[in-house]
Amino acid sequence: MFPSKTRKWLPCALLVLATGSSLAQTAPSASSLQSVTAGPLSLKQAFDTAWARQPEAESSSARREAASARRASADSWTAEPMALELSSKGDQLNGNDGSREHNVGLAIPLWLPGERSRTGAVAEAEAQSTASRASAAQLRTAAEVREAYWQWQRSRVEASLASEREGNARQLAADVAKRVKSGELALADQHQAEGAAALAEIEAARARSALATAAQQLRSLIGTLPGGSEETAPGVVAGEPVPALPADFAGLDTQHPAVAALLDQAEVARRSAELARVQTRANPELTLSTTREREPGESYDESLTLGIRIPFGSGSRNRAKQATAEAEAIEAEVQARLARERLLGELEAARLEFESARAQVTAAEKRARLAQESRGFFEKSFRLGETDLPTRLRIELEATDAKRQAALARLDQAAATSSLRQALGLLPE
Repeated sequence: MFPSKTRKWLPCALLVLATGSSLAQTAPSASSLQSVTAGPLSLKQAFDTAWARQPEAESSSARREAASARRASADSWTAEPMALELSSKGDQLNGNDGSREHNVGLAIPLWLPGERSRTGAVAEAEAQSTASRASAAQLRTAAEVREAYWQWQRSRVEASLASEREGNARQLAADVAKRVKSGELALADQHQAEGAAALAEIEAARARSALATAAQQLRSLIGTLPGGSEETAPGVVAGEPVPALPADFAGLDTQHPAVAALLDQAEVARRSAELARVQTRANPELTLSTTREREPGESYDESLTLGIRIPFGSGSRNRAKQATAEAEAIEAEVQARLARERLLGELEAARLEFESARAQVTAAEKRARLAQESRGFFEKSFRLGETDLPTRLRIELEATDAKRQAALARLDQAAATSSLRQALGLLPE
């Protein structure tokens, strides 16, 4: 059991992620993150569009109104709405001797001892639970959007680089063909260059197909195809801000939507169980009525009646309601505990993934710079006839692969930042 007053992270939380406390100090600069390729659609725009399409977003206003109505009902002075009773009796049909009786009464349902305050507590807990469930639904939507968005961005990078590689291969094949005609190279060299161009064309077609698939997956979330899904040179956009890991994770019990929703659900169940303990019977009713009557030949007399109706209790029904509420509270608390443990693992994995991605960016950018310089050297020596075609093709392939690896490493770093923010319960920015 984890009562709301003692919402604490497990003690091992501070030890598991203690090594991540320096993440904010060693985080990469904004300029290093701005080299991520992207299209006109930003991650924040994709999330906002996807969330607006979710059932939870469309029903949120109605749920808030329902919670407000429940709270207003709990503030009422009566357990149920009052009822008006009207009756009239006479002998008009069997003698008409002038006997008349008219009755006007009011039935007022009364709260059981302690029921009103506990009903208000349940209404407040339900209002809080409604808000936290919406936040948890937003976080689940963010996870789906982040995964689809970065897969789409990766496919755009792949398609752009494959197209560039195809263009370079075709240009090289054209240059080799000219040199074959001039007698500088053999026909076998031309076949080899054209084979490399055909291979690049195959890779470009595969990349375009993967891009179309990724765009359709993102479309299923946002409703429309994302801009820039065709094979175009991607622009540049910054990834999400790098979050700072807190030194104390106890606050995440109430800040992380996934855990907060479960804890609020448990709170509703506990309050419902407390309410069931006092609802041992149906609500009593206070009745107040006035009667105006006359006997044959007499004048009208008026009387006032005050009464109370007290139903008998039903122990079995009350125990069933109470046991059900307590079982729901236990279930929600166990789920919250398991969610804590899962989040600890996700936080640690996300932190390690981010640090690995940051190291890969540094190495990949260095390799891409060196490969590009080597490509320039060998391209010049090939034109001068100092390098054979197989070496030229190998250097071209290495330079293209290094450039691709550097671009994907930068994108993976941005995706790792999103994963870290997701593990911390932060929405896209």
